[in-house]
Amino acid sequence: MTTNESSGSVVRRILLGSQLRKLRESRGITREAAGYSIRASESKISRMELGRVSFKTRDVEDLLTLYGITRESEREALLGLAREANMAGWWHSYGDVLPSWFQTYVGLEGAASHIGIYEVQFVHGLLQTEGYAHAVVVRGQPRADAAEIERRVSLRMERQKLLFSERAPLFHAVLDEAALHRPYGGVAVMRGQLQHLVDLSEQPNVTLQVMPFQHGGHAGESGAFTVLSFPESDLPDVVYLEQLTGALYLDKADEVAQYEGVMGRLRSDSLSPSRTRDLIRQRLQLL
Repeated sequence: MTTNESSGSVVRRILLGSQLRKLRESRGITREAAGYSIRASESKISRMELGRVSFKTRDVEDLLTLYGITRESEREALLGLAREANMAGWWHSYGDVLPSWFQTYVGLEGAASHIGIYEVQFVHGLLQTEGYAHAVVVRGQPRADAAEIERRVSLRMERQKLLFSERAPLFHAVLDEAALHRPYGGVAVMRGQLQHLVDLSEQPNVTLQVMPFQHGGHAGESGAFTVLSFPESDLPDVVYLEQLTGALYLDKADEVAQYEGVMGRLRSDSLSPSRTRDLIRQRLQLL
């Protein structure tokens, strides 16, 4: 199974959930009634419609019957989507170190056609060298043993293949200048990381900007966030906000628009890609 296929399963799950929600609402059926029809709770219907759980074929069949979908061609299209949505992603093999709330993000990340990020604390995971990633994981997981640390680093390196894949997304990163100064792993690791940023910034699908200290206050005062866009017209943009023990996935148009506005201001106020490379090279000379 290719990365695109397994990542696409997350998108299909969300698309199927969205279509089931639209069918239910168009028939005036409550989540409680829908849940009763498949011997489940109202909250289970909510999770299905948000694409947060896998789909049992029998449940989808029963819901389609409840919603009055009787044409075989229409039923089969949605049932086929359910089967595709249940494909296991490549990241499932990292289930021992990958929290469930992050699995959805990895799938969305792999299916996105455009990824926009703002990062403050450190270099974003998709831009990290192996040595830098190792230092970040050690700092963030002080109780992890060597084997777990290597598994976490391996997962991060596997995610990075996305940027060089046949269907690589457009990746636009804004890093706060603090990420260039905060040391992880010592001088040699930081030199390697900064040079890696310069090299990656010259990739045709990667745009890198730095928000310099000299700018003072800026639009990113609420902290790091990611905006994901997808090639499927039925799938809305998603804002991802990571927390210590979980994450928020925002897809309401008004909320997403606010974050996209902030992202636009950050890009406008940050150094241009060429000036960003100059700044990183200057920082390299000081190490």
